Amino acid sequence: MSVNKVILIGHVGVEPEIRYLDGGVCVAKVRLATTERGYTLQNGTQVPERTEWHDVILWRSQAEYVEKYVHTGDKLYVEGKLQYRKYTDKQGVSRMTVEIMANSIEILSSAQQKKQVTTANGAQTGKTEDQPADSGKVAEEEFEFPF
Repeated sequence: MSVNKVILIGHVGVEPEIRYLDGGVCVAKVRLATTERGYTLQNGTQVPERTEWHDVILWRSQAEYVEKYVHTGDKLYVEGKLQYRKYTDKQGVSRMTVEIMANSIEILSSAQQKKQVTTANGAQTGKTEDQPADSGKVAEEEFEFPF
């Protein structure tokens, strides 16, 4: 088992960033928010809710899937690995970033579910408009990210 394996469940914070590289290779960057609920300690101390933001990188068919189906507000399940990357910003300052290189993703709930199909008696079904025909899971692909 890899030490840097990551499993996240979170919500997409902004529309995914999609790029096509030379040769038509699709790359997607998704900003995913995960939230740890607040709680109260036995002594009464309130620990507030905390949200962390993660950059998730997807390649090729996964990126094309994201381009077509993933939008702000969607709840995603992501499996991947951590990638640490150093770069120099425009001011010449050396920086480090951590990204999740996704091996697989699954849409758990979609912003499109707001448009649930209603049956004749007014009950809502589990079906949604604009939902992909497959399970929402994309096969594993691993590559290095060029940004």
